[in-house]
Amino acid sequence: MCKETFLRLPEEKRNRFLEAAWEEFTRVKFADASINQIVRRAGVPRGSFYQYFDDKEDLFTYLVSMSRERFIQGFYATVEKAHGDLFAAMLSCFDRFQRRESEEPLVDRVIQLLHINLGMDMRKMMLHPSMDTWDTLLERIWSKLDLKKFARQDLDYIRQAVLLLLLVLAAAIMDSFACPERADEYRKRLQEQLEMVRCGIERRPCAAEA
Repeated sequence: MCKETFLRLPEEKRNRFLEAAWEEFTRVKFADASINQIVRRAGVPRGSFYQYFDDKEDLFTYLVSMSRERFIQGFYATVEKAHGDLFAAMLSCFDRFQRRESEEPLVDRVIQLLHINLGMDMRKMMLHPSMDTWDTLLERIWSKLDLKKFARQDLDYIRQAVLLLLLVLAAAIMDSFACPERADEYRKRLQEQLEMVRCGIERRPCAAEA
């Protein structure tokens, strides 16, 4: 992640550096991205880069974490709009990504990042299962969730349910980015997977069979 030196930069200089980084990482694959190109576009000495970040991967991870925070904000709004129905919110999120609904270019940048780096496990980076990240998400959406829809209402159970559904959603979004012409197929599959989670997969024996 970024160093304190970067956070202390004037906002204009910090934003200019991040714009240069986004431009480079959405231009070529991560392996081919150049620190020299980033600092040249940002108008800073190469030595300054290492005062801001440890290396190229550190900067890339920082950009992804910014994207993850925007996703959390958008997900909160989607859950609120779905009146706390977590399963409906997942489908709405998928549709929102397909329609590129955003007031800023971040969504298109993330999509370009995914297109360029299809071999990279971006799902792991976008959905890093740190408790801090997902506890923050859960705190934001907790009051909006319809808890009556869950078999249990304790915090840990809901946390695991939310993370599980987000992983299913992330897989569908990743697949649709790789093959946009099959987006309808992936949406249908997502809907089926959400229904499997909602209803359960295992057939429960009735009283006569037990």
